[in-house]
Amino acid sequence: MHLPPEDRRTSPYTGWTRSHWEAAADGLLAAVRPYASPGQGLIHLPGPRPSISGPRSDGLEGYARTFLLAALRVAGADGADPHGLLERYAAGLDAGTRHPTPERELADGDPESWGAVADRSQPMVEAASVALALRVTRPWLWDRLDDAVRQRAGHWLAGALRHTPVDNNWWLFPLTVGGFLAEAGIETEAAEAAVDRGLDRIERWYLGDGWYTDGRPRAFDHYNGWALHLYPVLHAHLAGDPVLLARYGARLEAHLTGYARLFGADGAPVHQGRSLTYRFAAAAPLWAGALTGHTPLGPGTTRRLASGTLRHFLDRGAVTPDGLLPLGWYGAYPPLVQEYSGPASPYWASKGFLGLLLPADHPVWTATEEPGPAERADTVTPLPQPGWLVQSTAADGLVRLHNHGSDDQPADQVHADDPLYARLAHSTATAPVHDGPADNHFGLVVAGQPTERGRIRPLGTGPGWAASAHRPRSGGQPLTGVGVTSLTLTRGHHEVRAHLVVGAESGSAVRESGWAVAGATVEAGTERLTARVRADGRLHADLTGAHGYTRAAVDPAPAGTAFGPAAAVPVLTGATGEGPSLFVSVGRLSAAPTPVGDPPGVRAEPTRDGHRLTVTWPDGTAHRAELAAGSVTVRAV
Repeated sequence: MHLPPEDRRTSPYTGWTRSHWEAAADGLLAAVRPYASPGQGLIHLPGPRPSISGPRSDGLEGYARTFLLAALRVAGADGADPHGLLERYAAGLDAGTRHPTPERELADGDPESWGAVADRSQPMVEAASVALALRVTRPWLWDRLDDAVRQRAGHWLAGALRHTPVDNNWWLFPLTVGGFLAEAGIETEAAEAAVDRGLDRIERWYLGDGWYTDGRPRAFDHYNGWALHLYPVLHAHLAGDPVLLARYGARLEAHLTGYARLFGADGAPVHQGRSLTYRFAAAAPLWAGALTGHTPLGPGTTRRLASGTLRHFLDRGAVTPDGLLPLGWYGAYPPLVQEYSGPASPYWASKGFLGLLLPADHPVWTATEEPGPAERADTVTPLPQPGWLVQSTAADGLVRLHNHGSDDQPADQVHADDPLYARLAHSTATAPVHDGPADNHFGLVVAGQPTERGRIRPLGTGPGWAASAHRPRSGGQPLTGVGVTSLTLTRGHHEVRAHLVVGAESGSAVRESGWAVAGATVEAGTERLTARVRADGRLHADLTGAHGYTRAAVDPAPAGTAFGPAAAVPVLTGATGEGPSLFVSVGRLSAAPTPVGDPPGVRAEPTRDGHRLTVTWPDGTAHRAELAAGSVTVRAV
């Protein structure tokens, strides 16, 4: 990419301005051009394997997702298109919609057609990107197409109105298609019905305070921002519907109050949830708030966070030497890839360029950058709906998400723990171990393996704390009569984790693990009941047994994580006694250049129903918690 010089006067934190975003978009679009089919209807990007939907669908995905980026680039320039982007995508629209039949019925001699939208098919997802791109570029593309092409394209898009989506955020894809078709006067009644149907469906997943679940009882992740908020508020904005915009804009603003705290000072979003290969799509809800005027953030903070996350990835190898986005986090990282992901899937990152729709003289582009929440002060923020506790420290700019509410478990099935949801904590500087020892996890040890967390039952959040309960599972089945009640307390860089085990046989082994620190090199060691890991001489994690544990160790993770090829995990082990057994650890994750102070003091004592825990922090403040089976109360003392 050919980026302009930094501007540290207007952008003292990132050095980036609107011209950097335009140059980045131009670079990404230029890099995919050689992979377009002769008629421009498919873009077949290189990759290790096709998605579960097959190469034809993957080629459509390459077209649709890069078309969205091209549309934002041209619409943001008020139609200026010196690179001829819209001409190529218009040709692709023509070629791709010539034979709108199911893919299995496409003739071998038609290498360009997309195939029809079907129930729960990937073309339904891509239809939404095509429709949104056509909607924002309508004066320069759609309105200039031949009538025959418009009719065929409209018919193909309308397939999304007549078929059933996956029962999660996918309901917003027919909504997005319907919004464009209603505006274009195509199948208006069905299009408006799709909008209403999508909004009605997601309503059952809205919990309040700006948070949705994603079709499952406790599925919280970045889809809140880059899908569940983005599509409704964009539709309301583009339709000029003040009633819808007031409703969904208010929800977006509430979401951004907490969401803005999930970015580190280095621009990294918290590494949690699925589809993380979309990378800087995490900036989309920030821009949406500024675009619609529904944001708690000042314009300088919005740009600082958004530019920070784009630059974070571009500076760390998220674009290959030939300019492509691989499947991964920084570079390619296969364990992060879902079965539905194909070589072009990362280009949902195009949503992160939504800010280009704002004119160059908008305050979000002209205001001086201001620091993000993680840079201002040490904070601990409870987010009650997802059951999260967000801890950030200004000295190193790290953000840690302590998870007592998101598990992504279906309502009527038993799924194995997903490391990107089930962990006790996630951060902007670490990723879970996918192939190796479980990190940030507490479990009993059965047949040599730690139990799974399974479904998480939130028990509440408050100032400096969050708690939950679960029934540990082995082999997909809960251990009979066994329950674990967990509590996290945080202040500054420090965190205290407490786990009350009830119903287990005396002498049952337990294991707790801390942060999986990764990098090019890792150093590790133990001292008494403390395990320490340091990566690249910078990022370090400690875990100390404060009650109930008898041994500290470090487990190597030879396959590394998304943050580096070498990784290790600090670990504590112990065993249950008679009756309810309490296990307490003191940990920290830090990249601070200087020591972060003495650890907190911990005192635990048994009660009739469980244990009382008192934590005294280095500044003299304290928390007292009462833990019983499936119950936690916490107060400051």
